Amino acid sequence: MGEKSLVIIPTYDELENIHKMIPDLLEKYPNNLDVLIVDDNSPDGTGDFVEGYTKKDNRIKLLRREKKMGLGTAYIAGFKYALQHDYDYIFEMDADFSHDPKEINNFLKAIAKYDLVLGSRYINGVNVVNWPIRRLLLSYFANIYTRIITGMPIKDATGGFKCFKRAVLESINLDKIKSNGYAFQIEMTFKAYKKGFSIGEIPIIFIDRSLGSSKMSKKIVREAILMVWILRLRSLIGRL
Repeated sequence: MGEKSLVIIPTYDELENIHKMIPDLLEKYPNNLDVLIVDDNSPDGTGDFVEGYTKKDNRIKLLRREKKMGLGTAYIAGFKYALQHDYDYIFEMDADFSHDPKEINNFLKAIAKYDLVLGSRYINGVNVVNWPIRRLLLSYFANIYTRIITGMPIKDATGGFKCFKRAVLESINLDKIKSNGYAFQIEMTFKAYKKGFSIGEIPIIFIDRSLGSSKMSKKIVREAILMVWILRLRSLIGRL
């Protein structure tokens, strides 16, 4: 039997997208790929739809949470589930098709060489579609800023399409991860980097959502700006 992979997809009001995403993933990856939806009590019925799917296909898993608690905590819950259920490769992925399911094959090829694989929007120029120029510039320069402050030789530390080997997640104290959004992505990658795990980037094309609404906020941006300094300081004093 081959390695088991789990794709973790956090949702909050993503019914239109998840209605298409689940069958797309199941059709493209019929072997050794499960999907875990972590739903924050979506008012639009996303959780109910997924629960119905779990009864039709045992590759679909559902974690229901009582309220909207943020992206970072959703992924932490998903990581813990993955470790408890013996998955070898654990993916982070958005529900809104900004991350193309077809790329999962490329991640699985790359993870044979690395411990953590990041889907990079900036490794081959700028591969972002349909973003306002203001948001594109914010993201691009946030990654330059992160690279300078943390010292990580990574082009896209804020992206949310990635694949971990289970050993990476086992090495990180997940209960100490408190950040969300961009900051969460930076923190997880930085901790893997500092623990000496190999990190690879593969090019992806990021296409902004066409259905649903973005969860981006000023609070998420401020958290990321502060987090890089916190991580650097903790690293310097040996308390990462």
